[in-house]
Amino acid sequence: MSELSPKLAQNGTIKNIDSSSTVAETEDIDFSKLSERPRPLTMERQRSYDERSFLSELSVGMSPRLSIRNIDSYSRNIDHLDTVFSPCRRSGFNTPRSAMDFEPHPMFAEAWEVGTIAALDNSDEELNYDQVFVRDFVPSALAFLMNGEPEIVRNFLVKTLRLQSWEKKVDRFQLGEGVMPASFKVLHDPVRNSDTLIADFGESAIGRVAPVDSGFWWIILLRAYTKSTGDSTLAELPECQKGMRLILTLCLSEGFDTFPTLLCADGCCMIDRRMGVYGYPIEIQALFFMALRCALLLLKQDDQGKEFIERILFWLDMKQLNDIYRYKTEEYSHTAVNKFNVIPDSIPEWIFDFMPTYGGYFIGNVSPARMDFRWFCLGNCVAILSSLATPEQSTAIMDLIESRWEELVGDMPLKVCYPAIEGHEWRIVTGCDPKNTRWSYHNGGSWPVLLWLLTAACIKTGRPQIARRAIELAESRLVKDSWPEYYDGKLGRFIGKQARKFQTWSVAGYLVAKMMLEDPSHLGMISLEEDKQMKPLIKRSASWTF
Repeated sequence: MSELSPKLAQNGTIKNIDSSSTVAETEDIDFSKLSERPRPLTMERQRSYDERSFLSELSVGMSPRLSIRNIDSYSRNIDHLDTVFSPCRRSGFNTPRSAMDFEPHPMFAEAWEVGTIAALDNSDEELNYDQVFVRDFVPSALAFLMNGEPEIVRNFLVKTLRLQSWEKKVDRFQLGEGVMPASFKVLHDPVRNSDTLIADFGESAIGRVAPVDSGFWWIILLRAYTKSTGDSTLAELPECQKGMRLILTLCLSEGFDTFPTLLCADGCCMIDRRMGVYGYPIEIQALFFMALRCALLLLKQDDQGKEFIERILFWLDMKQLNDIYRYKTEEYSHTAVNKFNVIPDSIPEWIFDFMPTYGGYFIGNVSPARMDFRWFCLGNCVAILSSLATPEQSTAIMDLIESRWEELVGDMPLKVCYPAIEGHEWRIVTGCDPKNTRWSYHNGGSWPVLLWLLTAACIKTGRPQIARRAIELAESRLVKDSWPEYYDGKLGRFIGKQARKFQTWSVAGYLVAKMMLEDPSHLGMISLEEDKQMKPLIKRSASWTF
């Protein structure tokens, strides 16, 4: 048997997989309607600014590999950041991208054709960082769309859709038909000179947890592609329509749930290890809501799922916190106020000092006799972008970030969650996980990739100055620190103890944030406006809607 090895170009990019490769294809899916593989991009890099300016130093495109020479040069030219302009096409709220000619940005002179690998840190063991992750590719995809290079995004959407049709087994248990892979790897057979995609649906993941968020991100990205390009032909293909329906069928199937939220296991999303987010984590619920709304826009003549667009998340602000503090317990009635029988004594001490007079957020998890009061950045930002949050709630989330800047942003944006769990609680919740120690990784670590979500939320709420402040913090260190995956410490001052460097989505998250600030019309591809036809929204400080 021939030896298989990843097929990577010298610059770390994954080459496109030819249609004659040995990738498993399904008999019932016909992709003949898709256009031919796009011709290779040939770009003459025109520079109207200093050769060693910041964006020139990123001319390897979205590749996370930057030379030491480039990094040193960047540190001496950081002052160029405010004067750089990227000639991106617009993708406004109500119209597709302009058809005007433009010069693709030099930073994208070299690009992957099917995806972006997670990281290219040659100083450490690869593990699964040499794979293309669905969630990790999203900021890279947005950057390509903003820069007028939709072909790679289209290819990615098609390839991952093919993988969805594979038989998916973890040990002897078969997963649902609609599950999307967490990631895939390109293996090259040098003897046969052929390439093969190897997908991971959770069977190789730490803890063997299937990804719940991959399908949601795929639908959201399909809508972003359609909105940016004005091309609806991909979404209208029967194969894409079927793929979306399979995802929704999997999530909307009837079971023992008494509310329309999605029950999940720990480690099924960005927080991919045991961190006490099992149940109904805000990240999954917000992505679920946004994916449903995107699917309703993309599915043809379909009303299925509209009845599920309801809010069952718990909003927390000073007034609501005081109400919980005064809750009665053991209420046995359909008129009960304390529906989940939350015990007031379970409210953690830190929340009373953390909650500002003005501000609020969606809390992480609600289930019988349990509330997870931690702040989760991704879920709250997606709540704003999807209009799960009302305009008043969106403003309150921004107020909270400004009021608690040191806690949620510190020296490096942004805290994935706050606060960290430690001591006995850390041992019980994480199982003594050595990677999720206090203020590290997903336990209060700081993740630069979240910059793009914060920036999008800031633009939508009319608070771009918050994003600028966060981006300036990131610019002071990211390239100098070789684009780490995450930072450790209460203020995010230290490069993560197990963080990979040259992390693709750290680069992409920063680029998307900068490009959105330069051209706010890009927000349209990732933001949904409030649906006036939905049920009347409950205003601030009210908890439940049905």
